[in-house]
Amino acid sequence: MSNNDLEPNANDGAPASVAPVAPATPATVPAAEDKKGGWERDVLEKLAMFTVREQRARRRWGIFFKIAALLVALYAIWAAFNYSVASSETVGAHTALIDINGNIEADGRGSAQVVIPALDKAFAAADSVGVVLRINSPGGSPVQAGMIYDEIVRLRKIYPAKPLYVVVEEMCASGGYYIASAADKIYVNKASIVGSIGVLMDGFGFTGLMDKLGVERRLLTAGENKGFLDPFSPQNQSQKDYAKQMLAEIHQQFIDAVRAGRGARLKESPELFSGLFWTGSRAIQLGLADAYGTVDSVARDVLKQEDIVDYTQTEGLPERVLKKFGVAVGAGVGKAVVSAGNIQVR
Repeated sequence: MSNNDLEPNANDGAPASVAPVAPATPATVPAAEDKKGGWERDVLEKLAMFTVREQRARRRWGIFFKIAALLVALYAIWAAFNYSVASSETVGAHTALIDINGNIEADGRGSAQVVIPALDKAFAAADSVGVVLRINSPGGSPVQAGMIYDEIVRLRKIYPAKPLYVVVEEMCASGGYYIASAADKIYVNKASIVGSIGVLMDGFGFTGLMDKLGVERRLLTAGENKGFLDPFSPQNQSQKDYAKQMLAEIHQQFIDAVRAGRGARLKESPELFSGLFWTGSRAIQLGLADAYGTVDSVARDVLKQEDIVDYTQTEGLPERVLKKFGVAVGAGVGKAVVSAGNIQVR
């Protein structure tokens, strides 16, 4: 047997040479599928990205419109709180109303810088037939009260045909009455509190407490009275006498203003200017008030004009919000302690 016998014969039906065929691998099929479905995946990805962008845009526009709506609402509230007659159109014949409510002090609603502009506008308004000043006040600064008093006197001379009446509701005491005495007439309720024509200066003394705590006050001044009535130092008699003299002088100014305003209507008595206060009915008897009345009754029966327009200068929205939530309380307490010794007509 030769080697040729072992070699396959071409005539035997079998191929002389067969190339090996590589088996199909798993990676081959997904590659084909990727090529086949690639455009579908691209479309889905683009659709998903478009949807995300649309959601983001809707969210941004939603936030924008919410903020815009909030700003519009805040502006409407601000405009409502700050609306004034001065910016309104002519309303026809009317009774002008101005409110003084609360303490009369430099940074309050009863300050001269708030009340005087309102008085000026009310008197200057061509269609106002008269002015009603409604007062609910326990008093306050003699300076602020004096400034308002002087302005009322000045305006009454400029507009002699336009009367000013004061209407007292709950209380018109001390500095409040200082202002009221400048009016043509004062109307009260029988239970209103009226009067308290006096002046005070109050404060605190902490020397006893400091001795108990072992605290030493170290006060250095240039000028023997620079530490006038210092609450942390023993009271000085000469300074006390000087303060009482100053209070007496301011009290006399108060008395003179009341006498000038009320004139012969006053029933002079030793206690009239002692700082006492009376009910509205007793105030009429003493000549401190003229008659019973309200804002509506004075407008209707005295001024003969029932249409009432409020000229009161109001606080802006921020101040109202801060006071509503008590932010000003701490500052008020601190000011009360630091500013001990302020003079008040109360």
